[in-house]
Amino acid sequence: MGQYKTPGVYIVEKNAFPNSVVEVATAVPAFIGYTERADNKGKSLLKKAWRISSMSEFINFYGGPPESKFKITDLKSDKDSGSDKGAEKTAAVVLASEADFSSGDTEYLLDQENKRFFLYHSMMLFFQNGGGACYIVSVGKYSDSIEKPKLSAGINVLLKEQEPTMVVIPDAMSLAQADCISLQQAMLGHCGRVMKNRFAILDVFDGYKEAQDSECIDNFRNNLGTNNLDFAAAYYPWLNTSIVQKSDLSFRNISNLDKFQALLKAELDIIQKDEKKNKEIAAKIAELTAKTKTDTMSTDEELHKILSAVCPLYDIVMVAIKDKLNLLPPSAGMAGVYTMVDNSRGVWKAPANVSLNAVVSPSVEITHDQQEDLNVTTAGKSINAIRTFIGEGTLVWGARTLDGNSLDWRYINVRRTMIMLEESIKLATKAYVFEPNVSNTWVTIKSMISNFLTGIWKRGGLAGATPDDAFGVFVGLGETMTPQDILEGMLKVTVLVALSRPAEFIEITFQQQLQKS
Repeated sequence: MGQYKTPGVYIVEKNAFPNSVVEVATAVPAFIGYTERADNKGKSLLKKAWRISSMSEFINFYGGPPESKFKITDLKSDKDSGSDKGAEKTAAVVLASEADFSSGDTEYLLDQENKRFFLYHSMMLFFQNGGGACYIVSVGKYSDSIEKPKLSAGINVLLKEQEPTMVVIPDAMSLAQADCISLQQAMLGHCGRVMKNRFAILDVFDGYKEAQDSECIDNFRNNLGTNNLDFAAAYYPWLNTSIVQKSDLSFRNISNLDKFQALLKAELDIIQKDEKKNKEIAAKIAELTAKTKTDTMSTDEELHKILSAVCPLYDIVMVAIKDKLNLLPPSAGMAGVYTMVDNSRGVWKAPANVSLNAVVSPSVEITHDQQEDLNVTTAGKSINAIRTFIGEGTLVWGARTLDGNSLDWRYINVRRTMIMLEESIKLATKAYVFEPNVSNTWVTIKSMISNFLTGIWKRGGLAGATPDDAFGVFVGLGETMTPQDILEGMLKVTVLVALSRPAEFIEITFQQQLQKS
């Protein structure tokens, strides 16, 4: 209030209420990887964080799926070798289990010749499972090789962005194992040491394999280290999805068409058909390797449909390719689950006991006993299982961070809720920087934070029968500050919160009692 010098009536308005704390967004993942292109109306988006909210926007800015090329190779067990019959039988069983398809007495493999780019199909899985607004960082195109330095540089791009709350890198699974682990350690450092307000969702390298046979779980735990584990969660196994459809594929996905053509012709000779039909089908098969197209020949799409209908082997190979491309790491799908749970229940609800959309089955079936080592281990690196239950489908059956031995940060929802509270209060309190460090300011800040936490408590985010049981806010001289703190310009606020934790283990006790009547 200024000093009045002229007689008159003066109006003075005073604020009756403190500023409010706005809850920050909790489910805005940032995806880093390779795309077909990266441009916005001629302006390059390469190595830039760009916000999108739908799959159509992703296609508009970053293009379509990568072209996957598979080579057909024979899978033979050497039965004429000098090995004993027992070893020979074992080898035959192993080889048979690895075959992708068979024709006659011969089994064949489908080997992908080019590197697997996971980002496009992972984005589809993300939006299928409730994903919304997210950031994309394209570090290269499909013509580039997948390299760890480029993906690491994508993490550094996120340093300038304030909104992302999760970091997901599906393309890390295409690196060598040592580079993959090193990149995941960089993700942990970015989330837990540098930014301290983000959560990393990790995949297990070779997570589509049995843990006992491939030692993928042991390698993941042994190599990841112990730093910043409470800012990340890992999921196992990979998922057999329904993202890629058979209509998305054709014979153009096979690199050695001459071999494929020979197999189709051999099948045609075995199948009993009339001579006229055989000639017509043989003519269509011959078009697979035709170097020049004539007007009478079918288009690629037409030829694909015709051969799918008349050649059983063609259809079998297309299904085998589809199954290979549908094997995806779960991190992007889990980012979608986090988003869906946050929007429907709140960030304080554990993202578990939730079914996954567009998922046929986990690549590895996990039993109750097998999950014991995943969920609770002496090293503390808990890995959340994705399991199939009869009549319920594929469910996320774990809600722990990698810091499974910590009573403070064992659960994903506890860490993510705390991140939300810290960031929301931090941004709201910024308005009081350079305000007088006096009791009026302290009361205003205390009431602002208390009002915000009361709202969170009413929605179920904090545990306690009353607000006083759920949280406490302390600020003031002699309470959180000393006279020396005030002289140094320090205003210290202490916030205590009782975060809700999931009921991970439910114990029901039954006991017989004596008959009473």
